[in-house]
Amino acid sequence: MELRALTVLDSLQPQLTGFLQTVCAGFMPKEYEAAAFIEIAPGIAINQLTDAALKATTCRPGMQIVERAYGMLELHEGDKGQVEAAVDAITTQMGVRREDRLKARIVSSQIITGIDGHQSQLINRMRHGDMIVAGQTLYILEVHPAAYAALAANEAEKAAPIHLLEMIAFGAFGRLWLGGSEAEIAAAAAAAEGALKGITGRDNPG
Repeated sequence: MELRALTVLDSLQPQLTGFLQTVCAGFMPKEYEAAAFIEIAPGIAINQLTDAALKATTCRPGMQIVERAYGMLELHEGDKGQVEAAVDAITTQMGVRREDRLKARIVSSQIITGIDGHQSQLINRMRHGDMIVAGQTLYILEVHPAAYAALAANEAEKAAPIHLLEMIAFGAFGRLWLGGSEAEIAAAAAAAEGALKGITGRDNPG
């Protein structure tokens, strides 16, 4: 098994929590709980890791996704120590260290100011989170591996009162869409990208 992404969020922010409550198929997180997002290959092996984490801790799984190549698990608990223990159980089961994860690689980053109302309609039709309106600023981020999009979203929300429109933390690339004022988006983008650049691990060449 390959550990592709691993990140622990110390405190789920309110908008990200609400977004996860909208899309998760498992147990819903609550605001300010700790959470872990883990991505591995091959995808089907995520079942074994979920089993190890749940038997060792009181964590609850929100998402377990097996897609074409990768598997992603999100789990959460009010006690951050339990989340850390779940990560330890998973890495032990895999026979790897946390440092064996891939570093995050920012694939693309875009800021579009003063969006037109027709474009805001398109975005609002596809989003699972908040809405964006004409005249606001749009931020779009792509990151590899995908699970790191959750860290980017959480840190962006800590930095500024943005609108979380959509977040995809599984698949070939992670994607994040945020809306807000130009100043809010500038602060959020800096926080998100700074957090991604701070992730240690194996080199992740383009």
